[in-house]
Parts: sequence; structure tokens; C-alpha cells
Amino acid sequence: MEFNVNEFIEEKLKEIKSKIGNGSAIVATSGGVDSSVCAVLTHKAIGDKTTVVFIDDGLMRKNEPQKVINEFKKLGIKTQLINAEKKFFEALRGMEDPEIKRKAFRDTFYKTLGKVIKEDKANWLIQGTIKADIVETKKGIKTQHNVLEQIGINPVTFGLKILEPLRELYKPEVRLVGKTLGLPEKMYERMPFPGPGLATRVIGEVTPERVEIVRKATSIVEEEAKDLNPFQVFAVLLKDKATGIVNVARGFTPRNVAEGFSLRQKRVLGNIIVVRAVESKDAITADVTKIPWNILEKIQNRITIEIPSITKVLFDITPKPPSTIEYI
Repeated sequence: MEFNVNEFIEEKLKEIKSKIGNGSAIVATSGGVDSSVCAVLTHKAIGDKTTVVFIDDGLMRKNEPQKVINEFKKLGIKTQLINAEKKFFEALRGMEDPEIKRKAFRDTFYKTLGKVIKEDKANWLIQGTIKADIVETKKGIKTQHNVLEQIGINPVTFGLKILEPLRELYKPEVRLVGKTLGLPEKMYERMPFPGPGLATRVIGEVTPERVEIVRKATSIVEEEAKDLNPFQVFAVLLKDKATGIVNVARGFTPRNVAEGFSLRQKRVLGNIIVVRAVESKDAITADVTKIPWNILEKIQNRITIEIPSITKVLFDITPKPPSTIEYI
């Protein structure tokens, strides 16, 4: 059955108005397409009873929190920026297992949101859950942090009543809703970004130092591949280290390098970055983006020069399946 975007919008506006009534709602946003569409849809339905909340968990891309807040302010929607970076890094300390990290993120996320909702005396939480989130959680591929009922969590324990207007839609339909609602193109066509942020792109323990490495690498990768317009492109920091050679004169030698390796260069154990780029419509399956060699070379050069702790840059050529798009 063909998707009728106007009918969908009218139906959801009525649903939001009916359920929230004279109450108020908080929209938890990461700045991604799904939560942004939810924010505009809710604001259209109940106006100033809508507040967009951005939780700065320290796991976002470069300058992301303020950029997202500014975009919603331009749309005339009330916003609130919550600084919770310390809480999230404390919750993730010492963890390496992907599912344990996802659960720790989820628990911290909802505790933080629950506190905000109580302080603001809001009645509802609006979430940008879409069909792909639900499908992957039910299949056991990975638990999405925003799909509570499928993983046995009662929202009431967090003091929440949750509404998910987009749970029936896949990404292309969500983008169409955003376009029809009048969102700027840069918002409704935005590249997907995982709820747990850069924590999904750090293999092993998530620390501020390791997140900063992958944040810088991601910025480089996105910038150099932007003209290709892939569904997603990003960098991943592996747990393992690889031998590399650094030029002593350039000052790139870590403090722990053994003295006397050579006259002008020294061998180091450095970090490994993986570059991943995929093409997809619904995020359920994905093919690898065929990035031209000259772009890959430029990415490698910039990463190893601008992030001296990186000694090896790899390119992931695995489609989904057998791989998932994100690394954890």
C-alpha cells in the first residue's frame, strides 16, 4: 500500500492532541531525522506545550549539541540543553561488552530524562522510535536504547508515559514526513546517527580520550566523503593497537616509546581507525559505498597527520548482512 504522507500527518496530529490533551510533552532529541520530525510534529499538534530536550552525553559529533539547539530555536520550538557528560562516562567506565555498554547508556539516558520530566512537570515523552529500531530489537540483532517494551522495561519505572508517532515508518517515509512538515532539507536529509552516539564507534572501553579520537576522525571522514552523499559514513576506533613509525622531528612520538630505536624515526604502538560507508534505504540491509581511491588516500593522510596517535587506517568492505551498520 502506497504511503500517504498527508493522511499520516493528519492522523498523528489528532493522536498527539488527543493523548496529551491539556498536558505537556518533552521530545528527546539527538538532532537526528527521527527525533527532529517528532519534535516538529508534536509542536504542530500542541504548540508551546512542547519542549525539545537535548542531553549532552559527551558522545556527540563535533559541536553537535549547540548546532541542534540552534536549529530548533530557529523553528520557534522551546529547547533545553542538559549537560550530563560526566554521568555517562561514569556509567560506561570499565565496560567493554557491546550489549552491557548499550544497557548502561540506556539506563543513564532514561534516568536523566525522568529527572527532567519531573522537574518540568511534563506528562509525556515523545520518542523518535521507527520501525527499523523495533524490528532489530525483536530479532535480537541489537537492543535499541529507545525501544523499551521489547526489552522488558516498563517506562513507568522511569516516571514516563511514552508516545512514538513514527514507530510504523522506515527512514525514507520519515524523511518525507519531515519534508512535508517544512523542515529544512539539512534536517530531514541528515545522515543517521545512533542514539548512544560515538559510544557505538569505540570498541572497548569508552573514555573521554578515546571518544575525542573517534570524534576527530569522524569529522574528517564526513568532510571528505560528503560529495558522495552516502547513507552513512563514519570512523570507528578499534581496541587493538598496531605498530607504526613516527618522525621524531615532527614531535609525534608518545612518551612511552623506547629510546634509541633509530636516528630519525621511532616505532610506536598506535591506534587503529576503521572507515565505514554504506548505502541503504531502510537500514535493514546495506551495501558498501564504493569510495574512490583518491578520497580514501586523502582520508588516510588527514587522519594520520591530524591525529598522531593513529598509525593505521582501514576501510570496511562488509555489507549488511552479515555485518551490522554500526560496530556495536
